[in-house]
Order: sequence, then structure tokens, then C-alpha cells
Amino acid sequence: GDLRSVLITSVLNLERLELDLFRCAGRLFGGQIVGQALVAAAHAVSRDEQVHSLHCYFVRTGDPKVPVLYEVERTRTGKSFSVRSVKAIQHGKPIFTCQASFQLSQGSPVQHQFTMPAVPPPEELLTQEELIEKFLQNPNLAERYRKHLTKIQAQDVPIDIKPVNPPDVFCSESQEPKQLFWVRARGYIGETDMKVHCCVAAYISDYAFLGTALLPHRQYRIKFMVSLDHSMWFHAPFRADHWMLYECESPWAGGCRGLVQGRLWRRDGVLAVTCAQEGVIRVEQTPNQSKL
Repeated sequence: GDLRSVLITSVLNLERLELDLFRCAGRLFGGQIVGQALVAAAHAVSRDEQVHSLHCYFVRTGDPKVPVLYEVERTRTGKSFSVRSVKAIQHGKPIFTCQASFQLSQGSPVQHQFTMPAVPPPEELLTQEELIEKFLQNPNLAERYRKHLTKIQAQDVPIDIKPVNPPDVFCSESQEPKQLFWVRARGYIGETDMKVHCCVAAYISDYAFLGTALLPHRQYRIKFMVSLDHSMWFHAPFRADHWMLYECESPWAGGCRGLVQGRLWRRDGVLAVTCAQEGVIRVEQTPNQSKL
């Protein structure tokens, strides 16, 4: 319906303290910090400039009990491109840094893109909540997996997600490091400045992204997993409150790190966003027992 998306009214809504200084409190999630940093950077450019890329580093663990300050530096304002640097600060130290680049619209005959994967439309698929409910109804589900799924179920995630090929929760065999989801923001955002939709996409892009690198290693129990860096490139206009296909793959893992790449496709086959992220992944050396 027309219920305003909580991503706009709350999660990505910053309090302006000074011209280039903002504050936000609440839960700390990687995509939330990326999205909030982009909101802060977007306040420091003209309406006609649109974000085309951002590059971020997560440098310290955030404290969910303390508000985050976003400090923007107007690094460069050029004729076609502008760069804004953002620091997210807690306890007087940066926990996150981001550089975002904005561009005035320019046409070019040099154009190409990959082809969108052929997948069932979102209307034919179950939501993540419906899949979890289905798994929880199985009396043979081991208690610790029941607790894990119940915890996911209890999270108030402002995103609609429909996995195309959901992994079998009862199987610990390795899978190809690829995932496909239909995703969109919950609620209504509407026709607005494209930068708003880019900020929402930044939030969405981090959800379940790094987990793609774990699919070939499902026999191991995860001890620690956290994002190190996150990059995005915005190619074409889109609506973050409309269904988009998130194509995720992990070309490499090693050295306690995993690399993931992602593409957000509009329903009409246009490639809207490309993402990349590396994260720390530490596992217990002893493989898991069967989930049954």
C-alpha cells in the first residue's frame, strides 16, 4: 500500500547538527551505516548530481548504544564529477569511512551490459518468512537450527526478500557460491530524487551478501563474520521499492577472508547497480555434525 517505507522515515533519516555534520542513533547494521553515510554525502551536493559510485571501509566495531556522527568533507566539486568523503564517528574515533562520487547526467554512445539471468518472477516464489515458517514446522529440525531460524524470524527487517533457489537448511553439503534473491524496500518510496533510492539500495545490498561466500563451506560452524569494505557502482535509474533481482556470487575465499560480487537488476532486464564486498570469515576447524 502507500505506507511510507520505514527506511525513509526512520532508518536512513539523519538529524542535521551543522552544515556537514549529522547524527543518527539505533541498531548498527553494515548496510545501514553505508546507507546513512550516503545520505550525509548526498546533502552536500546539488540536486542535479547523482551518485555513481561509493567505496567504504569498516574500520572499528560499532557501539549500538551510542549515536553515530557523520562528518562530511567536500573533497572536490568539479564541472562533471564531485567527491564527498564521510567519516562515521563514535567515542571520538572513526568506525567507518566512505568516499562517494557524484556525476551530472551525461550521454554517451558507448554502452553495454551483461544479460540478466532467467529466473521465475517474484509472484511465483515464497518470501523468506514463509520459507522459515516451513522449515520450523519440520519436527526433525535440530534445536540449535530452530533457535537460529527463530532469531532470524524475530528480526524486524524493512526489506521484502524472495530467494530464487533457497539453500536446503537440512543439508551441510557444499554448494556453488551463488545466490539469487528478489528484493525491495518494504513500504512506499515513490518517484523522488534518485539519490534516495540509491541510499536505500545501499542498505539492501549488504543484507545476506557476505553469506554467499559460505555456501561451499556449510560443514563449518561460523565463529566470526564481519564486513571489511563495500563498494557500489550505480548505472541506471531504478525504484528501490519495486522488485529487483539481486545476483550474488563469490569468486574467491582464503586467508580468513571472502570476496563477494553482486548485481541488482530491474525487472525489465536493465543492470542498475553493481556491488563488491570483502569480509573476515573465521570458522571452527571441526566440521558441523548433521542438522538432523
